[in-house]
Amino acid sequence: MEQVRQWHLLTSGEVVNLLNADSKNGLSRQEVLKRRLKFGENKLTPKKGESRFLIFLKQFHQPLVYILLFAALGVGFLEEWVEMSVIISVVLINAIIGFIQEVKALKAIQALAKELTANTTVIREGKKTSIKVKDIVIGDIVVLHSGDRVPADLRIITSKELKIDESALTGESLSTDKKNIALEEETIINDRKNSAFASTLVTYGYGLGVVTNIGDKTEIGQINHLIASADILATPLTKKIAHFSKILLWIILSLAALTITAGLLRGQPLENVLLEGVALAVGAIPEGLPAVVTITLAIGVSRMAQKKAIIRKLPAVETLGSTTVICSDKTGTLTQNEMTVQKIYTNNEDIDVEGTGYVPNGRFSCKGQYITNDYSVALTETLKAGLLCNNASLFKKEGYWCIEGDPTEGALITSATKGGFIIDEMNTFFPRLDEIPFESEHQYMATLHKGNATNIMYLKGAVEKIVSACVNVLDNNGNTTTIYYEQIIKAVERYASDGLRVLAFAKKEIAKNRTSITHADTTEQLTFLGLQAMIDPPRAEAVHAVNICHQAGIDVKMITGDHIVTATAIADKLGLRKHNPKETGITGKELDLLNIHQLREIAKKKSVFARVSPHQKLNLVQALQDEGHIVAMTGDGVNDAPALRQANIGIAMGIVGTEVAKETADMILTDDNFATIKSATEEGRNVFDNLLKFITWTIPTNLTEGMVILVASLLGLTLPITPLQILWINMSTAIFLGATLAVEKSEIGLMKRPPRDPKKPLLTAAMFARILWVSTYLVAAIYLVFYYETTHGMGINVSRTICVNLIVFGELFYLFNSRSLHHSPFKLGFFSNKWLIGGVMIMISLQLLLTYAPFMNTLFGTTPIDSKAWGLIIGISTILFLLVELEKFIRNKLK
Repeated sequence: MEQVRQWHLLTSGEVVNLLNADSKNGLSRQEVLKRRLKFGENKLTPKKGESRFLIFLKQFHQPLVYILLFAALGVGFLEEWVEMSVIISVVLINAIIGFIQEVKALKAIQALAKELTANTTVIREGKKTSIKVKDIVIGDIVVLHSGDRVPADLRIITSKELKIDESALTGESLSTDKKNIALEEETIINDRKNSAFASTLVTYGYGLGVVTNIGDKTEIGQINHLIASADILATPLTKKIAHFSKILLWIILSLAALTITAGLLRGQPLENVLLEGVALAVGAIPEGLPAVVTITLAIGVSRMAQKKAIIRKLPAVETLGSTTVICSDKTGTLTQNEMTVQKIYTNNEDIDVEGTGYVPNGRFSCKGQYITNDYSVALTETLKAGLLCNNASLFKKEGYWCIEGDPTEGALITSATKGGFIIDEMNTFFPRLDEIPFESEHQYMATLHKGNATNIMYLKGAVEKIVSACVNVLDNNGNTTTIYYEQIIKAVERYASDGLRVLAFAKKEIAKNRTSITHADTTEQLTFLGLQAMIDPPRAEAVHAVNICHQAGIDVKMITGDHIVTATAIADKLGLRKHNPKETGITGKELDLLNIHQLREIAKKKSVFARVSPHQKLNLVQALQDEGHIVAMTGDGVNDAPALRQANIGIAMGIVGTEVAKETADMILTDDNFATIKSATEEGRNVFDNLLKFITWTIPTNLTEGMVILVASLLGLTLPITPLQILWINMSTAIFLGATLAVEKSEIGLMKRPPRDPKKPLLTAAMFARILWVSTYLVAAIYLVFYYETTHGMGINVSRTICVNLIVFGELFYLFNSRSLHHSPFKLGFFSNKWLIGGVMIMISLQLLLTYAPFMNTLFGTTPIDSKAWGLIIGISTILFLLVELEKFIRNKLK
């Protein structure tokens, strides 16, 4: 049996023959067994992942972890087992958190497999049989009814008003009419009206299809392959931290080697110089950095959850703050995926309809004035026609308004309900007697309803089909007048230019004794009622969010499977093209003609991409990444999953999103609100800001300790602080002081900054300069104080106690400087960070214990000091605080 991928180009008879199928009786039991052996089960092949043990081991493959393990070895060498246990605990906690996040992150393939787990109906040996979806084989004849999920890729062989919602696969907001025709040329899946695809939903009608592809060979199977093949990229933060850590590692090792060499050249014993080298390494290593990174990200996760954004992978918190481009799906993301009537045309008047989606709340207005449905008989009849000539239903489920049936018909019910009609009452007053279902050939639907003096036939359908059969038009008073074709066509053109889909409505009186209608009744003597124009509208909050993103220097692009006219109209309503109104969108067919260099250029310049396949979405994201962009991708459908996985951060919709999209994404919006991305982006930027604040705060301390030991080794001086005291300083201050920077709130103007350049280093030249001079100041102060105290009769323990407190209180005062990298802490509200104030109070208490508690004196080699010493400590720390604020002031003035 030849495997042909282009089934849609053949007639149904040719497809059935090529597959050795039987459209009437289906396959025999023996044939089913043969085909299952040959082609396998109808299920997706899960990707073979790494073992959990290997995933756990990978958590230790990071430069920062190497530094911490080196520190643990160092303190172990010094036989400081408590300190070694603390450092190893930090490493293990970080590894466990990373392990949990990564195990949760790779479930997309399993979610896809769940899409194919229900039962379906097939014809086998002449009988309809319900089987499990996985048991379907190529050549099976599948029976499709409204509400069914398509179990495999099919070529339609029988269709009776069959409509399928393919939005999750293609991004198309309207249900697609399916019919048995042969297409004459190659078409994308959005336009394959003779095919049905696995995982899509039948919304209307009945049909039969022959199975052409199963499992991995289906369109959803190809998406499965794309998800598996998409690259998992390191986040901007992990890249920068890794680079920074490598540099720090080599600096520390070099300084330790220099210390050991200097000691050996001076003739010191090997054991002593090794202890000094280890002490320098322990002092210079920022043991608290991995823990604070995790804490800061976790706080960001918590804050985002309060703003309706659930983060599935910790580093994604910061990635969103680095984003330079947001590639958003249209249907269900920027729009509601709920068709909405926005315009009604009756009696040569435009009527605006408020509201979006299926929520039946909203007023009508005409010429700037609010009106009710009794404003015009023509309006009343147009709404009534849309309600009665309709097979959908509108209902409330779990607090949300939903429809069952075709989205277009759902929009018509909603507009009628806004106009004051009650569905059940109308069906009772005007019971349906007969129906002519919608067929593509005729392009209309008609229903006959019981009336008073006569029965009434209502029609809805394509404008040209309905209007051509009308001989008059209903006016506001209920009278019929001569039809005005030109005005109607102008209204249609006006609506279509805004991307609206337009339906025409008409009616005809039918004799009371007739209870059925035929196509002959619909071709003449109709009365034109009006037009209803609808669209899947942009979310109101998305318009504001797009504007905020533009202000923040973030480019927003729409990538959709919908038509170019509709996509462009929505883009204009969202303001995507306001900086370049003349820009034209581009289609997937046009993208296929581009080479990789042209694709990268187009990806940068264009804002609207329409009729785009899942593979093309993936290529666009990769093209933007190749140009150095940090890309966020939003979506809700199966068709979005490969691009969601490839993007630096994938964002799925929590309410309407498919399980595949949610499991693939890094972040889920629980309110399906594009505007939430703006809030999450701000929080992401704040997370990065807070991490920078911690790094610029902690590195001077580590550098100070390392330089103190290096100077002592090079000059043969007594150490002003011991290795054990260094560990006390590093671990206690990181926990009780540094970690409090993680809860700092966003600074004013955060979303008016341009995105961070991913190519720039973690620390700017200004930050690096501050780290150097603050460290130099503290080193100079420590040696001056140590020299002064030891030469004026103070014992070594007293001098060291003063130096330990000098470092801690210097850090404490510098902590207030670090609350803002560029502004005074007084502008933030000096006491606004309650966690910081609490941490400061705890740290002061601990230092008093270290200084005055006998057991701490014994353990750490400290001793009580007098008020004069405290005055010296506070004075030097205050000068440091003032100098940093002076530096900020000068830099701000020079900008």
